[in-house]
Amino acid sequence: MSQETKYTEDNIRSLDWKEHIRMRPGMYIGKLGDGSSADDGIYILLKEVLDNSIDEFVMGSGKTIEISVQNQRVIVRDYGRGIPLGKVVDVVSKMNTGGKYDSRAFKKSVGLNGVGTKAVNALSSYFRVESSRDNKSHAAEFAQGELQEEEHLDETSRRRGTKVTFVPDEVIFKNFKFRNEYIEKMLKNYVYLNPGLTIIFNGEKFYSENGLKDLLKDSIHEDERLYEIIHMRGDDIEVALTHSKAQYSEEYHSFVNGQNTSQGGTHLAAFREAIVKTIREFYGKNYDASDIRKSIVSAISIKVMEPVFESQTKTKLGSTDMGGDMPTVRTHINDFLKTQLDNYLHKNQETADRLQRKILQAERERKDLSGIRKLAKDRAKKASLHNKKLRDCRIHLGDSKKERYLETTLFITEGDSASGSITKSRDVNTQAVFSLKGKPLNSYGLSKKIVYENEEFNLLQAALNIEESLADLRYNNIVIATDADVDGMHIRLLLITFFLQFFPELIKENHLYILQTPLFRVRNKKETIYCYSETERRNAVDKLTGKAEITRFKGLGEISPDEFKHFIGDNIRLDPVMLDKEKSIDEMLNFYMGKNTPDRQEFIIDNLKVELDLIEELGL
Repeated sequence: MSQETKYTEDNIRSLDWKEHIRMRPGMYIGKLGDGSSADDGIYILLKEVLDNSIDEFVMGSGKTIEISVQNQRVIVRDYGRGIPLGKVVDVVSKMNTGGKYDSRAFKKSVGLNGVGTKAVNALSSYFRVESSRDNKSHAAEFAQGELQEEEHLDETSRRRGTKVTFVPDEVIFKNFKFRNEYIEKMLKNYVYLNPGLTIIFNGEKFYSENGLKDLLKDSIHEDERLYEIIHMRGDDIEVALTHSKAQYSEEYHSFVNGQNTSQGGTHLAAFREAIVKTIREFYGKNYDASDIRKSIVSAISIKVMEPVFESQTKTKLGSTDMGGDMPTVRTHINDFLKTQLDNYLHKNQETADRLQRKILQAERERKDLSGIRKLAKDRAKKASLHNKKLRDCRIHLGDSKKERYLETTLFITEGDSASGSITKSRDVNTQAVFSLKGKPLNSYGLSKKIVYENEEFNLLQAALNIEESLADLRYNNIVIATDADVDGMHIRLLLITFFLQFFPELIKENHLYILQTPLFRVRNKKETIYCYSETERRNAVDKLTGKAEITRFKGLGEISPDEFKHFIGDNIRLDPVMLDKEKSIDEMLNFYMGKNTPDRQEFIIDNLKVELDLIEELGL
């Protein structure tokens, strides 16, 4: 019988603020990551600092924010009121300390909990805050939350405002790298939501005059819009919407007090409901909700007094009230759309006609597919019970452990050996595996009907739960895990074609990735190094001086489960799949999957030469 573990007063510990943040960073910034995903921790650190500068602009101070990200160092400079000089150290190092508890100073702020900059401070190897106001300044430097140095200047010519510099701690964020694409998307959202604000990022200017209308212009190519973007503004609310010709499911961009609520919340639920109610009343027809919302591309932003979010990362609104003497969120949104959208459709008959034709087309397609859909759903249920196509994980959106949703990942693999290795080495709580049977069908130019008739596509759609809307997506990360050979590359292309053809918003919203796996293992008796390129292989050989054993991995099935743990755990390397904003989805699909053209032939030849050069260099 095992000896009982002693539990006494000595087991009770009190952690100070920085120890707690460093021990449980996920409570404060969500998942960590290495920067390959838009919701990785390093971007949350930037956002937490930037939110304070945005709040200054919202309160009427400072129209320009300057941001520099060079290698691993981030600098954010605003020209707002500046932190009160006597509180500079406190606001970045004392929990539950900040100006946003005083609604007189910050009426509709997103940073309510007095936590954000403290988390940045604690999770940075270097952190400096500098405030200038009233011709004086006060600066403080920290390392991992520990105060290192203070600087007081009684006279300064610096313009008023706050400047924060930080370097994320590599002890916490291993092998991290900032991707400008993710930062630029974040900054665009800020200027869309704050017309008149200028953000300068590494010398490039971001500015918007038309708010959410500009967001949709960037989100959906002009050729793909069914009708001109409807743009409506009111007190504490802004809405933009259109319908797409190129996608089937619903796409929403939602914001509260300038925060991108990527997981929606009470405001998004109310918005989806209000669209249906308003359109039914306008046409005097009880259209099915799914037919009205099918292919919608829209954005909503509301401002709420003291909003309640479901986590510190503020990705989902829990509030039901607007605050003050305002009505509920649901009533406010419904009343706004009932007036504004109804008025717009009455004044713009061509748009109203196009929208009605779209709804009727969706209705016909739904009825045509009803039998196939039922059969496909029954088949998907049976498959999930009786075969091994999907090895699911334990945590899903809506479960009690919502905080870990950002970590949920579905690996799409080819073949039993690869899926077997990943299945045995995965984190069963957050990582699932979907095994393909052979090469998927080339879906270019095919209708949505094929998704239900093709077993692979039907089961994949069911696994992701994306038939109607991204709001129900069961996995935050969808990772294509195929061999780095010709067949593997072809499967990748066919899967990307499937998502582009039927669910492009998955790519738009940065949910789709390619798994990088090592090409080589270089080891001696003391150390093993996994290499993802020929350059890394050479460096590893140089490091392991003497006799080194070099193994070339030809496929995922050759990597043992014990080794796979290194590649899909903390050290995972992902390449995000991103859209070319200059081209429409149809143009991209036609280029890669349509008939051969001189441009495509030139592209293939150029890239084939790169592959041949690499093969020759590797001696394969």
